[in-house]
Amino acid sequence: MTSLRLRLFIILISATGLIWLAAVSWIYISSQRELEHVLDTRLQEAARMVASLAEGLDRSPVDDTNPKTFNPIPLSGYERQLSCQIWSLDGQLIAKSSGAPEGVLTDRKSGFSDHEINGEAWRVYAVEDASKGVRVLVGDRLGFRERLVGDLVKGLLWPALLIIPLLGILIWLSLNRGFRPLTWITHDLAHRKVDDMSPVNVTSTPSEVRPLTDALNQLFAKMDLARRHERDLTAFAAHELRTPLAGLKAQAQVAIAADDPLVMKRALRQILVSVDRTSRLVRQLLAIARLDAGVEDQGSETIAIGGLIDEIAAATARPDAVTVSVDERLATLTWVVNRECLELAIRNLHENAIQHMPSGNVRWRLGSSPNDIVVEDEGPGIPENELSQVGTRFFRGQFKSAVGSGLGLTISQLALERIGARLLLKNRTDTKGLRAEVLRQA
Repeated sequence: MTSLRLRLFIILISATGLIWLAAVSWIYISSQRELEHVLDTRLQEAARMVASLAEGLDRSPVDDTNPKTFNPIPLSGYERQLSCQIWSLDGQLIAKSSGAPEGVLTDRKSGFSDHEINGEAWRVYAVEDASKGVRVLVGDRLGFRERLVGDLVKGLLWPALLIIPLLGILIWLSLNRGFRPLTWITHDLAHRKVDDMSPVNVTSTPSEVRPLTDALNQLFAKMDLARRHERDLTAFAAHELRTPLAGLKAQAQVAIAADDPLVMKRALRQILVSVDRTSRLVRQLLAIARLDAGVEDQGSETIAIGGLIDEIAAATARPDAVTVSVDERLATLTWVVNRECLELAIRNLHENAIQHMPSGNVRWRLGSSPNDIVVEDEGPGIPENELSQVGTRFFRGQFKSAVGSGLGLTISQLALERIGARLLLKNRTDTKGLRAEVLRQA
């Protein structure tokens, strides 16, 4: 069953029917108990009233030719169901009511008893008056009592058969009205344009539906942000690729037209520089796209931080005047994270440090916490007013490098977020340069 409206309708109707049946069952049981108490009380009253009037009654036995019959004391119509017998203490039937059975109603001398006469169950009350020498028996059929209770239950069930359909219509109309906000949201989403990421109107949304609309609005906001990132990435990538490609073409034309071997060699060297810059830019664009899409190798593994930094430093080209030192204590530091994300972050931090200084030392060491790592360079650093912007895509700042594209720190931040870490950038206070701290969140 896929319809929530129909499911709720069936649940409500079923619950209403069950509650009604439970109420009828409870009324049946309680009414039966109360009715038996009332009817037993009336049996007592009738027996005592007959016994009080028995004085002076003809004590000759009843015979078939001259039966002595009487009608019991009227009790609001119930007397038609009562049967009364008056017996002498020596066991002779003195009188009986019309319709009373011929046999004795009960063998008990006094009190209540259930007795079967001619295959029919009777409830009998007996009272014995020794001073008058009589025993009065008053009884009624148990089947009559059951019919009374059955008539009461039928009186409750018949209205239910009429009310439940009406109640079902009211429940269905109420459900339609209750689901109206969902209908409005469905209509709004169905008639939207493809690029419409505006939030869903929640002014008249019930509190039960509010989590759904909030989740939809959050999804729209994320999709809108992803679309803007995609547009920005495409625009900036086209702009950034245009420069090295134009340089490649120009240097190739120079090399083709040059007769001087030195000019040709210089042009070919510039072509290599442009190819390196273009290759790095393409690699960074692919990394950004992969991180934005959340696509990465699943699972984590134990990674030796010192060994990973040594591998990246050995594979990264650097000027002869630039040295790299790795703190020996990093050799004992291990993280259990996704290797690809951590490698992306460290490689881009390392390349960023090398590219911004013509000479000096790039130093990797432990941070203030034994689980954090720090990389320091001796470059120009970052102006204080640009520290909050360097994570923006394609932001290159005042001290931009010749081969940079403004994506390195962005990639590092995104990759670290994927593994539960964060990047903190500070200018060094002991000397010039930048300090990048990778803080591992607990």
